[in-house]
Amino acid sequence: MNIEWTITKKRGNFRPVLSYTITLTEYEKSLGVPAVRIESRIPKPPDAGLTYCWPGQNERADWSPAEYYLLMTPPHTDGTISKSLKLPWREGNAYLEVEQSFQKLRTAFECALTESSDSLPMQESGSLSISSGTRADIAPAFAAERILKAVRAG
Repeated sequence: MNIEWTITKKRGNFRPVLSYTITLTEYEKSLGVPAVRIESRIPKPPDAGLTYCWPGQNERADWSPAEYYLLMTPPHTDGTISKSLKLPWREGNAYLEVEQSFQKLRTAFECALTESSDSLPMQESGSLSISSGTRADIAPAFAAERILKAVRAG
């Protein structure tokens, strides 16, 4: 699995935007690894639909996060997921929790990957024929039928 991300912010009162792409390898897709979802450490800002945050409002006021973003790996059927999230405005533009959250997602995914990889492949075939006891029981009737067919044909 490969995770790539960028955080971009315009000058001023605009909120930073986290854009990320997660891509599974062909091997990971071939294992049918389920999508993994975690609650990140990335706080979801109030009014997260807004691209800006005015001074003294929302996260620029007295604020503590009530909600955190969920992060998810792509399903094995697609293999890729791309998302964008609005981050809370911060004076120093430090977002250490982004990498920490992706590490947490990677760890959870690696557990699912190991579990899937530990499920070994198999192929089983079988065959049954009539038992020797039943064969012995029906042998006289079978032999008699063959003798009658030979007599009728001859």
